[in-house]
Amino acid sequence: MAKTKRLANQPGNLLIRGGRIIDPAQGIDATGDLFISEGKIARLNTNHGGPLPENCRVIQARGMVVCPGFIDLHCHLRQPGFEEKETIATGTRAAARGGFTTVCCMPNTNPPVDKAAVVEYIKSVAAKEGTVRVLPVGCITAGRKGSELADFGELSASGVIAFSDDGSPVTDSNIMRSALEYSRDLSLPIIDHCEDIAFSQGGVMNEGSLANKLKLKGIPASAEESVVARDIRLARLVGGRLHIAHVSTAGSVKLIRSAKEEAISITAEATPHHLTLTEEKVIGYNTNAKVNPPLRTAEDVEALISGLKDGVLDAIATDHAPHTAKDKSCDFTAAAFGISGLETALGSLMRLVHLGKLDLVMLISKLTCEPAAILRRNDIGTLKPGAAADVVIFDPNKEWVVNPEEFISKGKNTPLAGCVLKGKVIVTSYSGEVVYKDDSVKLEPVSKQIGVKGG
Repeated sequence: MAKTKRLANQPGNLLIRGGRIIDPAQGIDATGDLFISEGKIARLNTNHGGPLPENCRVIQARGMVVCPGFIDLHCHLRQPGFEEKETIATGTRAAARGGFTTVCCMPNTNPPVDKAAVVEYIKSVAAKEGTVRVLPVGCITAGRKGSELADFGELSASGVIAFSDDGSPVTDSNIMRSALEYSRDLSLPIIDHCEDIAFSQGGVMNEGSLANKLKLKGIPASAEESVVARDIRLARLVGGRLHIAHVSTAGSVKLIRSAKEEAISITAEATPHHLTLTEEKVIGYNTNAKVNPPLRTAEDVEALISGLKDGVLDAIATDHAPHTAKDKSCDFTAAAFGISGLETALGSLMRLVHLGKLDLVMLISKLTCEPAAILRRNDIGTLKPGAAADVVIFDPNKEWVVNPEEFISKGKNTPLAGCVLKGKVIVTSYSGEVVYKDDSVKLEPVSKQIGVKGG
């Protein structure tokens, strides 16, 4: 079984040989070697560089892609309060298996992340039990109840990297205006869950002919688009940093494109499932395809892909939403919204590359340097010498069958069960430590490698 954990007593130096190194932050796409030393990126093409330490271990990456570790701007680790669904330990191990070395965890926990004490708790557990970097997101409103702002100053000082009431919209326009004003002053983004509950209330899938056929209440595109439009207007009025979460409709892409043309400070993300799946996955009342916002039409999917290609959508984020079997093993209307997505993200997205719909370098950019730019971090999302040695090695052509029972995440809720995906993470390094490796990979001392003599 493939391993996903910190491997004890590892040598501090690692040579990744002969891979296709892609680092969009530096404009690099070339075959070569990557040398990691003491948790940092040391240099490229080490077979042409200086001597290698005797304790250096080697990974052969010929035929594979070597790139910065992925950054997930939007996932749910569920702790504190919902540990039956996921924990920081299991969620970060699942992230490592998916190639993610940084995850931003949403605040819809119990208690919600609306006070410094909860932020400190998450950071403490992540330091002790986490496998990769965990960056907490704080609440926009106290208790995520929508009636008054949380203490942005206290949360900012405690180390949150953004504010969101994800899972719930901020319905009060005055509160959202104030939140954007604080985001401007603190230079931290508002991650915006755009949903007009007057339109979406009671809805369980995309509104349209398929919902009518299945006799399920639909959620119209306007439920998302009306709030996207409102918050763009507010951002135009007061400034601030607006980030639109889980964009799902062609209309939202159009609105965001227009806002960017006006030079409004706005960024946006799409999920792997909204980029690759349609409402057709709901057929058969598949509760694992129930997600909010819902899976939309093929036309919406194409608009999202176009949005990625022309820069309207800046990042791909999983919105990893693990649930228990009980949450999903029920009537479709009663089932929980959400898809467990960390471990299938790359394989799902590589389908777009193999179909010629998305360039591989662009895909990696949307998972690395562009989310890093939204976070305003230049120490992650790149293979620049001196940066944290967060590295993923993946085989772009390796086929594998999705078996949810093999997920490391507690959430087995995926609509991809039984699907064959093409593209698989082989090794994940976090700060120079191999935190996940496929069973096919060997870590060997440099002395055992033919053609490498330590110099």
